Amino acid sequence: MSSVTPGHIMQVGMGFWASKTLLSAVELGVFSTLAGGPADLPTLQKKLALHPRAARDFLDALVALKLLERDAGIYRNTAETDLFLDRAKPSYIGGVMEMANARLYRFWGSLTEALRTGELQNEGKGGEDFFTALYSDPVRLRGFLSAMSGISAGAAQAIAGKFPWRDYKTFMDVGSAQGMVPATLASAHPHLTGIGFDLPVVKPVFEEFIAQRGVADRVRFHGGNFFADTLPQVDVIVMGHILHDWDLAEKKTLLRKAFDALPKGGAVIAYDAIIDDDRRENAFGLLMSLNMLIETSGGFDYTGADCRAWMGEVGFSRTRVEPLAGPDSMVIGFK
Repeated sequence: MSSVTPGHIMQVGMGFWASKTLLSAVELGVFSTLAGGPADLPTLQKKLALHPRAARDFLDALVALKLLERDAGIYRNTAETDLFLDRAKPSYIGGVMEMANARLYRFWGSLTEALRTGELQNEGKGGEDFFTALYSDPVRLRGFLSAMSGISAGAAQAIAGKFPWRDYKTFMDVGSAQGMVPATLASAHPHLTGIGFDLPVVKPVFEEFIAQRGVADRVRFHGGNFFADTLPQVDVIVMGHILHDWDLAEKKTLLRKAFDALPKGGAVIAYDAIIDDDRRENAFGLLMSLNMLIETSGGFDYTGADCRAWMGEVGFSRTRVEPLAGPDSMVIGFK
């Protein structure tokens, strides 16, 4: 009898069931509620305002998905959900889950149309630029910037530990959003001073976050447009989850601007969900590239070999790829 089964097909094909269960749990505050202490079904049903028909299956589905634990009828967070999905903790990464729930989940319903037309499917579908629309709405902007912190937290810690910061004094994070990368680098390396570069409207959100992290004396905000404006001169330029937003010509333009702003011996760090060179293993990176199809007019993710070639074209003399956290890797170019 054949050992081939449809199990994997079913798991992938119906994977949105599990995704939406997690996203709704974040929206409802399940993990933040349980961070205050374990609770039984009636207590959680009341606190989360769950209908009796739904509550038990919903919570037990989270148990089966290894997102909650249950012992003698008492529910509690796992170590991971307690650390990363409790809104009260600085390690919270739920912002990206909140954005996925509020925006991406419905936009990905139009993936087939995007694959056939090559056109984005988000708020900009009617012709309005996505970033213009996003940055003009203070509430949505704060949510987006928080999401960027969540998706960058692990990579920021890895960059702080893996890059030879002892050899440099200044850095700039281009497209810094809320400021997770600058805050992490400055906290880990007291000798560093840094800049967060983003559109001027981001300034109050950035400065609030940096102050909360206790590094406002060494990290400042610089408002500008990284295509239109000259980049400030620093020893190291970081571009995290930036290059994949843009088409090939724009990617090279940003790398060229970084090269021009750096001194001899300086470095650029570009990190994204870098696709493996054989394009077989990093499924997240390939799916992220499809997300760029949904979200942008020309963006796409790329392999380490791709990025190293672009860096070489604009003048960087040495390049290398290093893995970071999860699906992210960094491509480093030295001038």
